[in-house]
Amino acid sequence: MTNTCDVCTYRSYLFDNLNKTEFGLLTLSRKEMFFRKGEIICREGEKINNFYYLKEGLLKVYKTVDARKEQIISISNPLDFIGLLSVFSNFNYIFSVSALENSSICIIELDALKKLIQSNGEFAMTLLEKMSKMNDQILETRLLINLKNLRGRTAYIILMFAKDIYKSKKFDLPVSRKEIAELIDMRTENVIRILSELRNDGIIKIEGKSIEIIDQKRLESISEFG
Repeated sequence: MTNTCDVCTYRSYLFDNLNKTEFGLLTLSRKEMFFRKGEIICREGEKINNFYYLKEGLLKVYKTVDARKEQIISISNPLDFIGLLSVFSNFNYIFSVSALENSSICIIELDALKKLIQSNGEFAMTLLEKMSKMNDQILETRLLINLKNLRGRTAYIILMFAKDIYKSKKFDLPVSRKEIAELIDMRTENVIRILSELRNDGIIKIEGKSIEIIDQKRLESISEFG
């Protein structure tokens, strides 16, 4: 990779309050890896050895409910820290992470990160704040989804991808209909039916993986009221 930690645009997001020696320790324990769409970053049950930081791409964090069903916990965007929900409270991952798009991830050895936490209280507090915000965001999203009816949940997810992830009314949906169902706790056939209804009503346009929001106000109304 051509980028180094010293010139990384994301350094100030968490690591700016490390001194030169501490930052050197971080750099020595850090590597960057590229994962293609569909590749597994970590699996549920594996031992936690590293701290993951998403630089580019999109990931899904999910848990296996039974042999044939997965429950998607969250979608991770660039700047997200992967695994923070269990990295300090468990020895093994309680979820799996895979790439929804081609993704670049910084990997830091967990032992090195723990040494920085012990030696730098300001860095530790910043990390705790990030963990707390991530936890709050996941809980708020799950609560919002659970309070909505089926049409509201589907509309909410379309708007989430448009506003929060791609920042565009037209985008290629990175998840399958089945994965949408796993994310919003619905049956796949219901997701397909509601997407068809939204298309037939002229609210969205669908061409394969591509979705375009035609009537955002109506979609937002459905998301809020069903």
